[in-house]
Amino acid sequence: MATNPAAAALPVSIDDVRAAHARIRDKIVRTPTLISRTLSEMTGANVYLKFENLQFTAAYKERGALNTLLQLSPEARAKGVIAASAGNHAQGLAYHANRLGIPATIVMPRTTPTVKVMQTEGHKATVVLEGETFDAAYAHARVLEAERDFTFVHPFDDPRVIAGQGTAAAEMLEDVPTLDTLLIPIGGGGLISGTAIVARAADHPIEVVGVQAELFPSMYNRIRGTSLPCAGDTLAEGIAVKEPGGITARMVAELVDDIVLVGERNLEEAVSLLLQIEKTVVEGAGAAGLAALMAYPERFRGRTVGIILCGGNIDTRLLANVLLRDLARSGRLARLRVRLQDQPGALFHVARIFDAQRVNIIEVYHQRIFTSLPAKGLFTEIECETRDRPHLDRLIAALREGGFETSMIEQA
Repeated sequence: MATNPAAAALPVSIDDVRAAHARIRDKIVRTPTLISRTLSEMTGANVYLKFENLQFTAAYKERGALNTLLQLSPEARAKGVIAASAGNHAQGLAYHANRLGIPATIVMPRTTPTVKVMQTEGHKATVVLEGETFDAAYAHARVLEAERDFTFVHPFDDPRVIAGQGTAAAEMLEDVPTLDTLLIPIGGGGLISGTAIVARAADHPIEVVGVQAELFPSMYNRIRGTSLPCAGDTLAEGIAVKEPGGITARMVAELVDDIVLVGERNLEEAVSLLLQIEKTVVEGAGAAGLAALMAYPERFRGRTVGIILCGGNIDTRLLANVLLRDLARSGRLARLRVRLQDQPGALFHVARIFDAQRVNIIEVYHQRIFTSLPAKGLFTEIECETRDRPHLDRLIAALREGGFETSMIEQA
């Protein structure tokens, strides 16, 4: 996919990224890049993680926003900036604009969760709710830009933003110069464009691989000429972009080696692993790089891989759901349906088998009314916690040997 970058006059250079880093470095968090020994053992690669979820607003988006703000003229600063975003770009821009004394207006769809509106307003930004979709909010932001002479700060399709995002990769390579592979999430393409500029300026070959959610393969379609659908409810909402940028698409075509797609189960597993193993909260988009590593282990085995955990803003209820679903898939949490005779001691005998197998019972549900069984028959559903899948299999076998018809209620 990548071609000779020298042949194309790209709008962002390594000097732009270096200048951006000098400009912003004292006003952002110099997030750590650490090896994950457990993930390295699991995947067969040497896995390094850059914890951009530790920025103040919990996302790398601060970098590009700040780099853009610092290059505005005094007149543009006085008039203010505007953006359309319901996510990390809104937070990063609002936070740094407030810190610099620049008025900021953020246009969000009316469907934006109240907590995100409140967080943005907490950074003293003016929030305008318009339309039911991002496209409608974006269109309204451009109208306000023209009417009020604001400066529009694009979330990805701007050379200043791209250069700022590239500073994350520059720091990563400063910390781990031996990286030979970078796995980078792609939404609109700002982060991977800046990252690829840095990679191409390194003193050794570095493969740059983009990662998109299967439900939103917009850059994949643009680069490969495919027409896969872009729609659905993805965990990686931060990279759920239907149309990549024009500037970024050109840079990806010139500089990026490959793009891979990951499914929702891969994303859920990655979010869960990062919390369990690294004790860090990462949103779906931020976990996309690890999701690709888990989905294509042979592709990256033996490589020294850098992954940017680009954001940590995930709804707590969604995170809880992801963790519980992962426990269910691994066999550590299960719900069993057991058929009983409606007579004294029936449930007691079932519980004895759970005790003998050392399985913890969490919840018990009886069903007598809404069932096709005879009036004296019933199902009980038992939610339980086991050590792993083999432990669960032994429990089910013991229940069946005890004469109880048993089935597992499958999880997604």
